[in-house]
Amino acid sequence: MTEVASAPVVLRTPSVIGQLLGDLAITYREVPDHPGLDPARKVQAVLLDDTVGVLMVLFTQNHLLDLNRLADLIGRRMTAVSAERLERMLDKHGLTQLPGLPALINSPCLYEEQLLLQPALLISAGKPGLLLEVTQKDFKRLLNNASAGRFGEPLSEIKLDHTGDDGEAITRAVQAFTARRIQQRLEATIELPPLAESVRKIMRLRSDPDVTIDEITSVVETDPALAAQVMSWASSSYYASQSKIRSVEDAIVRVLGVDLVINLALSLSLGKSLGLPKDNPQSSTPYWQQSIYTAAVIEGLTRAMPREKRPEVGLTYLAGLLHNFGYLLLAHVFPPHFSLICRHLEVNPHVSHSLIEQHLLGISREQMGAWLMGFWGMPGELTVAVRFQHDPAYIGTDSDYPNLVCVALGLLRSRGIGHGDCAPLPDALFERLGVPRDKAEAVVGKVLEAEVMLREMVAQFGQP
Repeated sequence: MTEVASAPVVLRTPSVIGQLLGDLAITYREVPDHPGLDPARKVQAVLLDDTVGVLMVLFTQNHLLDLNRLADLIGRRMTAVSAERLERMLDKHGLTQLPGLPALINSPCLYEEQLLLQPALLISAGKPGLLLEVTQKDFKRLLNNASAGRFGEPLSEIKLDHTGDDGEAITRAVQAFTARRIQQRLEATIELPPLAESVRKIMRLRSDPDVTIDEITSVVETDPALAAQVMSWASSSYYASQSKIRSVEDAIVRVLGVDLVINLALSLSLGKSLGLPKDNPQSSTPYWQQSIYTAAVIEGLTRAMPREKRPEVGLTYLAGLLHNFGYLLLAHVFPPHFSLICRHLEVNPHVSHSLIEQHLLGISREQMGAWLMGFWGMPGELTVAVRFQHDPAYIGTDSDYPNLVCVALGLLRSRGIGHGDCAPLPDALFERLGVPRDKAEAVVGKVLEAEVMLREMVAQFGQP
């Protein structure tokens, strides 16, 4: 227990938890949660249900809960209880997190047998930031009426491919689920929709340094839905137009500018080419909200960079809008399995989506999205940004683009926006961008101050 011996205690155990452990004669030690704690000692608790009833499942945070293995083990296909139901259950006890204490919920319990290999374990106290350390002997007593089993996958066994050919990886993943079509070419196998002509026109305009207002206005006006979106953006309170917007040209010239209109139009058109999935993980950040918030933060971070090393603002903004495009592609390519990914994200909040996707499919959304960016001929900077957005150590070609996305996503996760663990971003990442950490935090704060107006834009993106 030496790793936590000197950590100062700043939080207190909720009375309901203290009383429960006292009644069971379980001794415990309060430990502030921090990233340096060994995940092999941290107990992850999740509540699952089906038509039979509720089951508490316990495993360590260096494992992924595999719902397929669990179904094979117990003969029941279960999913996470709804966020609303869990909140009601915890509210009765004045808690906000689920502790790994079966007696609290009074439901059957199943635990990963690897749990008991640890001499001491760390259990959530029911509030963020505080863990309770108990000995293996005492933890066994807590599991007196529980059953053991093997249903977890060690995270160390799930390998992400950072160097291989993404096209080949996609082919392998698709072939694993479509054995009858194993000889078909990749493009036919995954049945990608053709790139819409309006998108092609927008991409041509984007690559033309001499594009005129008339040209972009003409393209926008030929798509009534896109024209209505541009008018709505320009009229929104986020852009604080001083007068009424009367035309698309008016919106471009007086409010939005050519670069922003092209980027927004391109992102919206690409998103609609695949469509939003009907299934999503519980409590997930909606697709367009994640995209627009990320793009807004990246725009601020880019402008905060030293002028001499600052990349193209419009392209970094577009990288933010399209960073999660692989999510849409996964839903499009693997519809029978996308729901399974969602269910695993719900029961493994401590695991990155990339590891879950790699475990289930052999491919991640980042690989899929980056491959499609290249397949469709998008700028190389976007391909790199999508592919390496979760690698804080990336220093390859055009590294500023994925580094900016990485910072934006990490800072937004720390504010409760987005999925995944809130691991601290390394200082080296901020140093490479030339943006001090406190200045980057200030950028996020400024963006979130405009949250009401940003949500207005999100609603406009979600319109047909």
